[in-house]
Amino acid sequence: MDLNHLTVRALQIRDRFSALEQARSGRAWTREEVMQGFVGDVGDLVKLVMAKQGLRTVADVDAKLAHELADCLWSILVLARSYNVDLEAAFLRTMQELEIRIDQELSGPRD
Repeated sequence: MDLNHLTVRALQIRDRFSALEQARSGRAWTREEVMQGFVGDVGDLVKLVMAKQGLRTVADVDAKLAHELADCLWSILVLARSYNVDLEAAFLRTMQELEIRIDQELSGPRD
């Protein structure tokens, strides 16, 4: 599945969440609230990474890690669309910039 298909699926689920939020509180979450949810997911991801390193005990850590990574990807896809960011183009551009910077540092003067 390509990034566009993942984005379409993420937005379908966002629409479902919006309906749930509307039913629960009378309004859908704002983009900023989606971002706050993402921050919470990143916090959960940190705990799972710590568990993978043996610093925490978490049952079914591999399944939970996969789930949390997917949650984080969902948030990124939804946020990118809500801010009209072409995530694929931005990703490719950023990877090229990073590659150039790394290559420059690797081939730069050595002390």
